[in-house]
This record gives sequence, C-alpha cells and structure tokens, in this order.
Amino acid sequence: MPEYVELAVNVSKVSGVFHYHVPPELEHTLRPGHLVLAPFGKLIVQGVVLRAVAQPEVAETRAIESLLDDQPVLTAAQIELAYQMAHTTLAPLAACIALMLPPGIGQAADVLYNLAGVALPAELPAPQQLVVDTLTKRGPLRARQLDKALPRRNWRASIRALQGRGLITTQPVIPLPRQKAKLVRTARLLHAPPPDTRLGKTAAVHTRRAALLDALQRERGFIATEWLYAESGANLADLRYLEEQGYAELGEAEQLRDPLVGLQTAMDVALTLTPAQDAAWRAVEAALAAPQPKPILLHGVTSSGKTEIYLRAVAHALQAGRTALVLVPEIALTPQTVQRFFARFGSPVGLLHSELSEGERYDTWRRARRGELRVVVGPRSALFAPLENIGLIVLDEEHDDSYYEAQQDVHYHARTAALQLGKISNALVLLGSATPDVGSYTQARSGAWQLLHLPERVQAHGAIGKPPELPPVEIIDMRRELKAGNRSIFSRALQGELEQVLQRGQQAILFLNRRGSATYVFCRDCGHVMRCPNCETPLTQHAAGELSHELVCHQCGYQRTLPQQCPNCESTQIRHYGTGTETVVTELARLLPAARSLRWDRDSTRTKGAHQRILSQFAEHQADVLVGTQMLTKGLDLPKVTLVGVVLADVGLQMPHYRAAERVFQLLTQVAGRAGRSALGGRVIFQTFQPEHYAIQAAAAHDYAGFYETESAYRRQLRYPPFAQLLRLEFRHLDVRKAEQEAGALAAELHAQIARQGRGFTDVIGPAPSFHARVNKEYRWQILLRGPQPAELVRGVRLPGWSVEIDPPAPL
Repeated sequence: MPEYVELAVNVSKVSGVFHYHVPPELEHTLRPGHLVLAPFGKLIVQGVVLRAVAQPEVAETRAIESLLDDQPVLTAAQIELAYQMAHTTLAPLAACIALMLPPGIGQAADVLYNLAGVALPAELPAPQQLVVDTLTKRGPLRARQLDKALPRRNWRASIRALQGRGLITTQPVIPLPRQKAKLVRTARLLHAPPPDTRLGKTAAVHTRRAALLDALQRERGFIATEWLYAESGANLADLRYLEEQGYAELGEAEQLRDPLVGLQTAMDVALTLTPAQDAAWRAVEAALAAPQPKPILLHGVTSSGKTEIYLRAVAHALQAGRTALVLVPEIALTPQTVQRFFARFGSPVGLLHSELSEGERYDTWRRARRGELRVVVGPRSALFAPLENIGLIVLDEEHDDSYYEAQQDVHYHARTAALQLGKISNALVLLGSATPDVGSYTQARSGAWQLLHLPERVQAHGAIGKPPELPPVEIIDMRRELKAGNRSIFSRALQGELEQVLQRGQQAILFLNRRGSATYVFCRDCGHVMRCPNCETPLTQHAAGELSHELVCHQCGYQRTLPQQCPNCESTQIRHYGTGTETVVTELARLLPAARSLRWDRDSTRTKGAHQRILSQFAEHQADVLVGTQMLTKGLDLPKVTLVGVVLADVGLQMPHYRAAERVFQLLTQVAGRAGRSALGGRVIFQTFQPEHYAIQAAAAHDYAGFYETESAYRRQLRYPPFAQLLRLEFRHLDVRKAEQEAGALAAELHAQIARQGRGFTDVIGPAPSFHARVNKEYRWQILLRGPQPAELVRGVRLPGWSVEIDPPAPL
C-alpha cells in the first residue's frame, strides 16, 4: 500500500474526502474498502479507505489510527458507485458510503461530557443548572444521550458556557460497532468415563450427567449446548463438571442468523417457454455474453412469464461464475420472489431487507462478502450487498416509486443506481414491468436500451390448457349510480359480482388507495376540520381499537381521540367524510355478512412478518376478499382471484404533480392484472367519477402504448421528464417566516445565476410551500428547477438546511 490514502469520514454534515498517511504497522495491510479509525479535528472518527494517493493535498497529514476489520467492508465496485451516486444526487460521499454498510457497523463520532470535579458556584443560570443536575444524576453522558435527556433544549450553549468556566470536561469517543458474529457455547466428548463411575452425589444428578454423556456420545465433534440441554435435561454446571473431570471440552461456534433457515419450498424446474418468451430469452442470453451489455427493458403484460426469464438469466450468470442481484419494489413481494429463487437455486440465495433484525442483516452481509451467497434478493437496499463480480442486476416492477429513497440523507432512485452499478461491473441490468416508467420506455425506444416484449399471458406453473387472457375491464360511472339512488360505495355491478364470487367459492380483491375509515373529520355547524397540530393536515379516522386512538396523522404519527364537541364552536355535530380501506371492510361486512375479509395496508402490516402472514392466509383461502391499498398492485400471483374491484379509480388523478396520471394508470393496470391468472378466468370493475380520463380508459383497455403516446406528448409540450430534468430544493424550519425568507433568497440567487450563465432553457418554479407544507411542526418551502442538467446550477454550492432531489416521484 502506498504511503498516503484518501478517506471518507463518518461525520454528519461533512462532505468531501481527506488525506492521511499510513503508519508502518499498516503498510502491508491497508487496502481500499477497509474500515478504520482516524483523527479528525479533536475527534477520533470512523472512515473508509477509498484509494491510495501519490501526493496528499495538504503539507502535513495525520496517521490512520487503527484498522477495525481485517476484510474490506466495501468492494471496488461499491466505492466507484458511491462516487457516482454522490455526483448525481449531490449528496455527501460519506452518506452514500453509509448506505452500503450493514446496520451496527458504521458509527459516528461522539463527545463524552463530564463534570470537572471542581467546586460549583452557588448559583447558575437555569439552563446551565439543568445540565449540571443531569450530569450529577446520571454521570458522564455522550452528546446523543444528552439529546435524549434534554429534548428540544439548547443544552450545547449551556455546555459551552460551563466549559468556559472550567466546570465541564470533554473527551472524544467512538462507539465500537454494535454488531458482531453471534457465538454459541458448544461441547464435545473427549472420552467416556469408566463403567460404574459415580457422576454426582445424588441419584438425580448422576442420572442427569449420565444422560448428558450419552447425548455427547451420539454426536461427533462439537455440539450446541442448547441441544444437549434439551436432550438430557442437564445444565451448564453439569457440563463444567464433565470438563473438570476431563471427559468433555467446552468451546464456542458461530451461529448464523439466516432469515431463510427453515424455508420450505418445492423443487422448481425451468418451464417450457412460449415463442415470445423464447425470443426474449435468446436476446437476454446474448446480452449476458456481451462484454458491455446495454440495459434491457422487458415490457410484458401481467402474468406474461417475466420471472422465468429472470430465473434463467440468474442461472446463466451463475454458470459463468458471476453473481446476481434481484430487486423487488416492496418487502411485501420479497417472500414470493425469494421462494421462487430459493427453490430454483438453493443455499446460494440470500435475503436482505429492513424488516430483518440487525443481526440477520449483518450475517447476510458477511456471507455475501465472503462469497457464500451468489444471489441476493430484496428491495432497494439489497442493491448494496457486497457481492463480487456481479454479472446481472434484475429490477422487477421497475416503474414502482418504492425504488425511490427520500427519507435518508441520500435521495436516490434504485433504478439509476442499478444502471450505474451495472456499467461499473459490466453487468446486464434487466428491468421488467407491465407498465414501464415513461422515462424508461423513452430510453428503450431511443435505442439507448434494448426493448423486449411479452404481449401475452402464459399458463400458470403446472397448469395445462390454453393460457389465460387479460381480464375484461368494465368502467362504472359512479355519477349514474348516484342518480339511480345507489348511495353505497359499491356499484350495483360490483355488488352482484361479489355475490357471484362467493357463490362459486372463489376470491376477490377490492382496491382503494386510501387508508383509514374517513379522509377527514369536521364539524357540520361551523365547518371546522380536525387537523394535526404538527402538520396542519386533516386527521384520518380509524376504527376504534385498531390503533391507540381514533384520529391519526399519516405524516408524523400524531394521534388523538375523536372529540365529542367541536373545539371551535362546541357543537356536537361531528361528522366524517371520505372513504378508506377500513370503510370498505365495514361496508362489505354489512352487504355480505358471510364474506370473510382481510385488510392489507400499512396500518395492518406494522409487525414483523405481517405481509407474509396476510398473504399466506389469503393464498390458503382463509378469506374470500382481500381489501387493500397499493400493496395489492405489486406483482402478486393469486390464482383463485377472479374479481378485482377498484372502489374509486380517481384517487390521485388530481395530485399536483406531472406524474399523477402515469401513477394512476400504473396502479390500475397492475391491480387489474391480479385477476384471471388461472383457468378460472376473471374480470375487473373500475368505479370512477371521471370515466373519460385517458389514464382510466387506457388502463381499462390494457393499452400501454396508447397511454404512452398521450402522456409523452403532454410531457414534451410542457417540458417535463424525460424531456427535461427536474431538481427539487426544499427548506424546512420551525419558523414559517424563516422558511419563506430562505426560499425567496435562494430563488433570487438562482434567477441571477441563470441570467449570468445564459441558461435560457432552465426555469425556476417557485418558491412555494411544499405539497405537505408542514410536517412534524416544520414548515416546508420548495423551489423547482426545470431544464437540461439543472444540478449543475447548484453543484459545489453550500446549501445548509436544504435537501436536494433529482426527478422526485409524486408525493404519496
């Protein structure tokens, strides 16, 4: 290793890289990707070695302090991906690297505060006295502990004042990684005691230890003590006795925390391909053999056999000695997908997603790093598994907005990151969807990507006969239902079809992209609407007992009970308006009491394993009707479903976002595709107050091409992506005036910069309040830049307090 290295340090709000020199003891050890400790200012911080440098940028460098892990925590491809993501998202490089580290490994530097041990003044200002009392009571505390102990208080100002008076001492600390390998106690037999040896003072102890020896003799090598205890009824004291007598030896062994342990799957074999599948597969096979393959967009209608193409592509990559990543948009889809891949390939398949425990994710990460896993399946975070020699990256349902990350420090789209990683690794990126993103389809039509089609459905696995066709869709104008006197949320046609499904012993899906039982609650006398005090958005009513309170804010989680009187005029005329999934379940029970229903939305899937539990119950026909939100649209294969009813197809059409129509079209087309996936056939009903809208008409006709032509013409005319790029800047502050002033000042600077650079095709839209103008007490103001490469306007500019998003999806 050369004398100097470049480091990305794990310090919040610090961007850029720093140069250090390598101490003699690490000269032959340190490599790119290693996790180290290094001095940074007065702190000792974690950092990742990025590369060697011949000449440092500073005259005097500091030394790397120590190595935390003998093996690199990042691959060479991941380091390059982090650089590219930082460039395209304008996020700090260290934040991009943090995405690739397993939970519990990356630890930020901290400071330990303690009383100096000198006499304290008789009187201190109240804020300083509060800090002193806290440290006196609890002892030395780190900054993050003080944040929790003194929430919403400016304790740092008090600390500085106390430090200035010599009353407080500070010490830099770096927490050790939280995660490490899980070790379990083991034991093995050295030799059996002579016959008739007494093993204890009492008959009970002797019998127990004799049973323990018998269990040890039945197995060779080291055995987990938990199994020995269960077999013999013995305990650790008994094992210690046998060890002291020289009969047994105690040890430790690593126990992997594998979420796929015990997964039961039938052997999966390759299916016979249809002519369309065979043509698509031959194109994919040729691309896999290319040295630098172009991305492939596989546009196939719902149930057209895209997964079989994915499976064959993975098999081809493995046969070539390479590895594969398979991404799905939602954790809810992961169980079905991982079962198919595990059944086909077995133990080299790993699973990564955020609902796993930290230990499970850490062990899966380690197995991937060691090369024990060759296929990793999961949502967007699985893209950062440390696989070497990646040959294939699959993005199923590539259009889905769940691939976009907006909650962390890095706002990125997994599709963009996958394309970057594919190019770095010379891997094929295979994107599949029945409703491709308009931007993706434009790329494919332009020739930048390869476009493949699967225009027809295929027969279900193991079934015989003619493949099912796409289900017919009937559009019901709910305005006519109202004129006919039907006040129910279900049209007469949908009610009749539900009755038929129940009589035939089949299943139905009811889709509504709204949670809760009422969209908002208001006073009928004065019109006052119950709003969240933190976000100013209307509170959603939920059924009593499901959550801790009846009124819930879906933005910040605030909850309260339903008031008996209006807080504005004290009227008792409190009413609710709107429909959510809970209302659908209630109305279904009223109309069809015999129908067994399940609800599948964010509120019903808060616990670990809830997605799989609900899906398994419905697949095993423990319920007749599945009611849910957009989770229902994501690639589920439910052969007994013969009816899909969309309770209100209009939801989302009036969203103030250029992708609103596309998102509604995708949701409707995808949920319609859940019907008729077997020989039982099926049909779909769209209920709507806007039956003439082109998105609804195209979805009812399963007409992606028609929708694309209409939508892309609008986008081109209005200069929206993919025919221009959007950059969204958002500022948040507790003071609404401060937020507005900052937004106005930046907008003025951007206008001036555009004029100076002669960027006539770049527009500044705003400033204006964000769609969610206040969340968790913070006011939000935004500015949109529209034009060619708007990121170049703000690249390198310090924007404290601002978040930056490139082509953000429609708000949920």
